[in-house]
Amino acid sequence: MTSTTRAKADAACAGAIEIARLGLVDLVPDSEVGEHLGFDVEGDRVVTHYFAAERSGYRGWRWSVTVARASRQKAITVDEVVLLPGADAVLAPAWVPWRERVEPGDVGPGYLLPAEDDDPRLAPGYTAADERPAADAVREVVDELGLGRPRVLSAEGLEQAAERWYSGSHGPRAPIAESAPGRCATCGFLLHVAGPLGAVFGACANAYSPSDGRIVSYDHGCGAHSEVDVTAAEDAGMRLPDPVLDTIGNDEVERF
Repeated sequence: MTSTTRAKADAACAGAIEIARLGLVDLVPDSEVGEHLGFDVEGDRVVTHYFAAERSGYRGWRWSVTVARASRQKAITVDEVVLLPGADAVLAPAWVPWRERVEPGDVGPGYLLPAEDDDPRLAPGYTAADERPAADAVREVVDELGLGRPRVLSAEGLEQAAERWYSGSHGPRAPIAESAPGRCATCGFLLHVAGPLGAVFGACANAYSPSDGRIVSYDHGCGAHSEVDVTAAEDAGMRLPDPVLDTIGNDEVERF
């Protein structure tokens, strides 16, 4: 582990292992100081010695003790003592900003998650010159048309939403869709939606479907399809679920 890449090792500093150890045990319990692991040359008459750290919870860490001596002086002093991770040290995960840690479903009642000013998923809802009254005139028109939002989905935001919906639990590859007798595109309970995603997605309005009130892809499906043919489904290997009998509850019967 000895290194002389910066300067030639000073013999006195390189051999000051006991001085480095004594300086270390002045700060930490002797039981936490393990064997000497070697040293690195930091510069002229400056050497850092390493000792194994025996502290609980710091497996693979090492104590770093830097010693030095002045020019033409024999006295060696301890300059710095720190605890550093080694190659096999157990480290905490890299810090991830909270914005990157938030996942769908994390926002609950009372939580606020503001969109950033440069959020690539959003684009200006309207454009106008900064001078008045031109900007006011444009604003009146977009408000009347229902386009008064400051920002709307950008092309990137639309693409991300489409990919997320299509590959999720209400897309064609969901287990319930793969076993469905029909697709949402042919279901009477499908509500068509306006906008750029209306060519691929609609909204389910079947109260008995697990997708009720949710956006579904046209090639999604479930067992509550409006045109389901029970006989044909059973011939194809599908069947209705077995009836459930309540063997715990009691039904009150009025006596006459």
